[in-house]
Order: sequence, then structure tokens, then C-alpha cells
Amino acid sequence: MKKIKYGNTNTYVINGLIFDTDMPETMPQFFKAMKQNDIPLSSIKYVIASHYHPDHIGLVSELMDMGITLIVVEHQLRFVHFADEILKRQYGDNYHAIDENRAKVITLEESRPFLMSIGIAGEIVPTYSHSEDGIALILDDGNCFVGDLEPQTYIDAYGDNLALKNDWRRIAAYRPNVIHFGHMNDKMMR
Repeated sequence: MKKIKYGNTNTYVINGLIFDTDMPETMPQFFKAMKQNDIPLSSIKYVIASHYHPDHIGLVSELMDMGITLIVVEHQLRFVHFADEILKRQYGDNYHAIDENRAKVITLEESRPFLMSIGIAGEIVPTYSHSEDGIALILDDGNCFVGDLEPQTYIDAYGDNLALKNDWRRIAAYRPNVIHFGHMNDKMMR
């Protein structure tokens, strides 16, 4: 697993899978970061988004045009175009919407067998508190990727945010060692 930073969002590369991208028009910085981390683009087969906000999906269409397959978890399907209007306003014709018809759609239940088929031991769980389409990727080795999920230490500050508490209960059941955030530094859990 490697974390690459080329904009505002942390991108993680896990055995041929990219977890989250940054904004559109960051492809040159992405290529530079990949090269600096000795990750050949030819080794990337899949991309997945923690959620479909602009700063996590900006390069997805371009990566798909390069032959990289987008993985969409079934409950994310209705959110794939959530950011289209925002990105069209900001980038005009330079932004091309994601074509979900070219994506591989899986259910949460299918996530473990699918991940195993690409050499990743782990599974995908839903995280609804930041965005209804949120997911976390939890690996059996103790690494957990959560996108923009608020840190567990913020739970008390959010009062009665039952969704956030439930997200962290669900994640804690897997006993992760390290939490990898979309915009923050990694946090050790033990």
C-alpha cells in the first residue's frame, strides 16, 4: 500500500487498486506522484471512490478512459453523478461525467470475494454519516481507508450523531490498526 498526495485528497494505491482520486485537471500531478512512488500506471487495474464528492472522483473518468475499471458498490450507484453539475460549472468541457455503464458494480456482500480475486484480503463496509454513498475499505492486515469519515475522536463533538457512532462501531468490529483518511494524516488505533 502506498499513499500518494498530488492535491488536496489522499490517494491510496493497494495492489493495483486506487482508492480515491483528487479533482479534475490534476492528472499531470497524479502521473508525477505515481512516478515518484515507483508505481507504473500499467499496474493499476481498478479505481474505487470512498464517496462521490468532487474531490474524490475528479480523475475517475480519465482513468476509465485509460482502461482502468471503476468499481461501484451498489448503494453508490444513485450518487455517481452527484458532483456533475459542480464539476461542469468549475471545469466546463474539461470535465467528463463518469459512465457507470462501464463500471463493475458489486454488492457489499460481494466485496470480499471480489477483492480476493484481485489479490486484496479485506472487505468494503458502508459509512453513511458523511455521505449516504460512503464506504470504508477494511483490509485484513489492519489498514482501513475511510475517505471523509469524521475521526472517531470527534464523536463527542457531534453530540447525538447516531450515524457517525454506528459507522465507527461497524469499523471497530474489524479491529483496524491504522485509519487512512482522505484529507488527514493516518491515525494509529492501537
